[in-house]
Amino acid sequence: MIADIQCLLDQYLNWLREQTTMRDVGDHVEITTPYLDRHNDCLQIYTGKIGEGFILTDDGYVLDDLAQAGVDATSGKRRLLLEETLNGFGVREVAGALQVETSADDFGLRKHNLLQAMLAVSDMFYLASPRVESLFHENVTAWLDGSSVRYTRDVKFAGKSGYDHKFDFVIPKSPDRPERMGRSINRPDRNTAQTMAFAWLDTKEVRDPDSIAYAFINDADKPVPLSVDKALRSYGVQTIRWSAREDTVRDLVA
Repeated sequence: MIADIQCLLDQYLNWLREQTTMRDVGDHVEITTPYLDRHNDCLQIYTGKIGEGFILTDDGYVLDDLAQAGVDATSGKRRLLLEETLNGFGVREVAGALQVETSADDFGLRKHNLLQAMLAVSDMFYLASPRVESLFHENVTAWLDGSSVRYTRDVKFAGKSGYDHKFDFVIPKSPDRPERMGRSINRPDRNTAQTMAFAWLDTKEVRDPDSIAYAFINDADKPVPLSVDKALRSYGVQTIRWSAREDTVRDLVA
């Protein structure tokens, strides 16, 4: 089993390496990754020297893109959620840009954290119009609270690869059930399924062998693609469609 998981991790990391390209842009290097934004364009980040280290930034892309869609993620309740999300990845918002500073030794890890933060922010606020008072992430949290589920929010684990992975909630082990961890996925597509699958594959090897991963999937706005559900389940992630969440209460409360 361990050999199978290691093979899957190696395949993912090789794919990530092969699909990443770079080019010089003035004093910076533009890094194009295989991760897709909501327009199905590849996410790009920029890096440049700063002292003895480097700075990595999205150059304001994520928040600008949301603003153009009519979503202001920088004020009120959304500002607090934005800061909470970025803090979980060790990323800062500076003048509208998401960025991190890093040494050469931590470059890969910080690049990973920045990309995960970009995807998380975009996913949380996707389709959230200015009139929407609550977001899917908040809805999941409120439902867990209302269902008397014991959990810890925003827990980060270091995976076997050395990358950090943040889970929205972790339910501790009980006499009847193993440790359970999960994420809320507002925008179920290949991209979000892929990042969730890698996070779980990379993490499960350093957690209790009986641990379970859940993905809360938003199906309120449109049907969930069968490919997303199939992909997550094939990597051992149990999916919970928001419309059928009550079916899982016993498993989460136990």
